[in-house]
Amino acid sequence: MDQGGSATRQFDRVAASGDAERQERAVAIEAPVAIEVNGLGYAVLMATPTDLADLAYGFVLSERLVDDASEVVEVSTHPAASGTLLRITLRAERHDRVAERVRHRISESSCGLCGIENLEQALRPLPAVSERSGASPAAIVAAAAALRDYQPLARATGATHAAALCAIDGSVRLVREDVGRHNAFDKLIGAMRCAGQDWEGGFALLSSRCSYELVEKAVLANCPLLATLSAATSLALDRAASAGLPLRTLVRGDAMLAI
Repeated sequence: MDQGGSATRQFDRVAASGDAERQERAVAIEAPVAIEVNGLGYAVLMATPTDLADLAYGFVLSERLVDDASEVVEVSTHPAASGTLLRITLRAERHDRVAERVRHRISESSCGLCGIENLEQALRPLPAVSERSGASPAAIVAAAAALRDYQPLARATGATHAAALCAIDGSVRLVREDVGRHNAFDKLIGAMRCAGQDWEGGFALLSSRCSYELVEKAVLANCPLLATLSAATSLALDRAASAGLPLRTLVRGDAMLAI
């Protein structure tokens, strides 16, 4: 039975001895979400089909299709046989920006020129982060310790990531979950923008590794500090340095890496 972000499935629980016991447990739903922007097919994400309006707002901001959430005119979801169609309508003046990004996403990269264009699009310059966090290492450790309590889908399925907005003292203010770490962060950013919430000297905490696309989403959301439970990649470190984004990675109960 499917419900919300999880579904119930049957499994055989097999012990080391070979003995098996039939059991039922929840699994995280992973399904295609086709994103259409101003009538143009833009992307297909494999995502948990919850909080899709938040995902829409965060996605267009992270993709730099809009500069502000107020430029989103309408968001609607349409169930389909194999997934969900997420339709996003932006102000008319943003249509050229959408069309240009679509052109780069689908352009043939077999020729040298197109390949160079696509590489430049993939690593577009990032703005500088202007916000600053006042969170202490103790606050970040406290948030990491509390995060599990705000992950009902992860507790039920063991298969989803979380993105959290944390206050300067480490208290968790808002969380979104998804099977994709980037989707979870887009959902969080979108939820924040829709609710008029800002970082207020706090930070973002992600249950995943620190990859370059998460760094870019943090920078474009003017996040003052990004903390992750797992380590960072080389490109994530380079992109964070270029934008002046402080990172705290491999956050554990007694220490973390500060970059």
